[in-house]
Amino acid sequence: MSTNRLRTLGDKIVGPGHPVYVTGEIGINHNGDLENAFALIDAAADAGCDAVKFQKRTPEVCTPRDQWDVERDTPWGRMTYIDYRHRVEFDEEGYRAIDDYCKKRSIAWFASPWDVESVDFLEKFDVPCYKVASASLTDDELLRAMRATGRTVVLSTGMSTPKQIRHAVEVLGSDNILLCHATSTYPAKAEELNLRVINSLKEEYPNVPIGYSGHETGLQTTLAAVALGAAFVERHITLDRAMWGSDQAASVEPGGLARLVRDIRVVEDSLGDGVKKVYDSEIGPMKKLRRVAGVVAEAGEREPAGV
Repeated sequence: MSTNRLRTLGDKIVGPGHPVYVTGEIGINHNGDLENAFALIDAAADAGCDAVKFQKRTPEVCTPRDQWDVERDTPWGRMTYIDYRHRVEFDEEGYRAIDDYCKKRSIAWFASPWDVESVDFLEKFDVPCYKVASASLTDDELLRAMRATGRTVVLSTGMSTPKQIRHAVEVLGSDNILLCHATSTYPAKAEELNLRVINSLKEEYPNVPIGYSGHETGLQTTLAAVALGAAFVERHITLDRAMWGSDQAASVEPGGLARLVRDIRVVEDSLGDGVKKVYDSEIGPMKKLRRVAGVVAEAGEREPAGV
């Protein structure tokens, strides 16, 4: 098998012939609370995920200036939007604690940086990769900053046209990226998931592993993505879908996450290598149930009468 469709994420290889890399997307579902973050890391580690992912923003860069002083109601009282954006961001001390906790739980972590300053911030840590959020796919400056780190870059393709995706791949270079099909609606409707795009991306980018970043409710469509060949799977996770926050409703709770990872492993085991064969376990039933061996008899079958 050619190795040009394989990528390294930390100590794991991702791509055809290797286990699906499963990421629990914490994002900002921690609501700025380290204890929530630790509980979500526990849920992902207990479920058997390979990694958890956060989102990192510099609020003054990512928040439109005309929105800074707009007040809104939050779980912490009424505050300006810029203060809210700071409230749900972890500083270096917070991420040091996250880094230590993930090491204790033997699970990797990485993040989607939304601006160049956040890339510089995350370079303080030995993350296995960076993730380009679908909303950032057209930010060439940010893509170049991620590429310059030399780390694997996972590129989500939601809300993007084929032309925009091709341009982003050109900016990042195809040698060290992983593409994720996505539909950027929260939650996404089943009829808009268009999972066959996974096949289209595999055809258009034969040297790039293809994954899936899902924002739908339910688990079965993510399993279908694995059956279609997704080498990387990401789903938003939450402690409770009723919690405050824009991403909570499109997220998977701990029990569902455990079932999802379990079933992903069953699906990938069931896919096999595509070579039709008679398994040893079939020999007994064949001898018992096959009355006529047929014109072409293989070893272990009864020869046709008169031969």
